Amino acid sequence: MFKEKDLIELFIDLRSFVLDIYPDANELLYHTHALTAVFSISEKLGDAFCMLPIYKNHVNLGFNKGSLLNDPHELLKGTGNLIRHIPVENASDYRNNRVEALMRCAVEYAIADMDNPPKSEGRTISKITVKS
Repeated sequence: MFKEKDLIELFIDLRSFVLDIYPDANELLYHTHALTAVFSISEKLGDAFCMLPIYKNHVNLGFNKGSLLNDPHELLKGTGNLIRHIPVENASDYRNNRVEALMRCAVEYAIADMDNPPKSEGRTISKITVKS
């Protein structure tokens, strides 16, 4: 189990890892069952290539269309129709050539699958609604 500070530091490093691979990504922030940073080619969720849900005790590196990606090292876990994830306990779980190659594949897939060109790049867009 993580201490809160360690989990936040891991999330920040994982976010940096994603943005180092695709700096033009738009980061869409959601809060449903977890605070989630979704990284998209455009400002649309449908054009997302990965997500970082941060839970109380863990964080995952999720791939929005993970079941469609070439995963020769079988890194991705999950049984959903599209979404797959890599469980993250420390930086070595994602800071390696295998995960970097998978990330680049996810970006390429998202670009090829996109309907319209993006209207913005490199923005953080909050989708979190505050209830009074």
